[in-house]
Amino acid sequence: MGRIALSIINSIGYVNAGTIEFLMDTDKRFYFIEMNTRIQVEHPVTEMVTGIDLIKEQIKIAAGRSLDFRQNQVRRKGHCIECRINAESPDNFKPSPGLITQFRPASGPGIRVDSSVYSGYTVPPYYDSLIAKLIVWGETRTEAIARMRRALDEFIIEGIQTTIPLHRKIFQDPGFIKSKYATNYLDKLIPTLHQ
Repeated sequence: MGRIALSIINSIGYVNAGTIEFLMDTDKRFYFIEMNTRIQVEHPVTEMVTGIDLIKEQIKIAAGRSLDFRQNQVRRKGHCIECRINAESPDNFKPSPGLITQFRPASGPGIRVDSSVYSGYTVPPYYDSLIAKLIVWGETRTEAIARMRRALDEFIIEGIQTTIPLHRKIFQDPGFIKSKYATNYLDKLIPTLHQ
């Protein structure tokens, strides 16, 4: 996938941050979906496993500077997972705008929260419902999952509905833990949310 993504980028002469997206089926065949010519909301995952500040690098490229490193110098370490905390019903993803009466994000080793909301903030109904990104890093996927479970249990947002209960269910699900899921995963999991 990496080689194909690079060939796409090179064929159009693209220079800047961007993402080539693919879907992979159960037979390990993958299919091109789209190219996003911008930084992705998931960029903290790459930052946590490589130690590279992608926003800083994107600004440098836009200013006409070159990167200070080559691809073969990029080293990955550990495992990272990101949960998008949305102001939505965890049952049906219906938006849940309104006043956040309490906002207490998780913290601790290997935990990063990207957000601009706070206790007393009103989530407007006019924009994307993303209100926070919860990113965890661990030496292994097992450690990252354990940290995410703890972080989701510590993360408190009151006054509106959020997707935190759905994330908690996902990180307790044996199928997810064993990496056994597909594009219909949520269709099967959401009906069991309150069990």
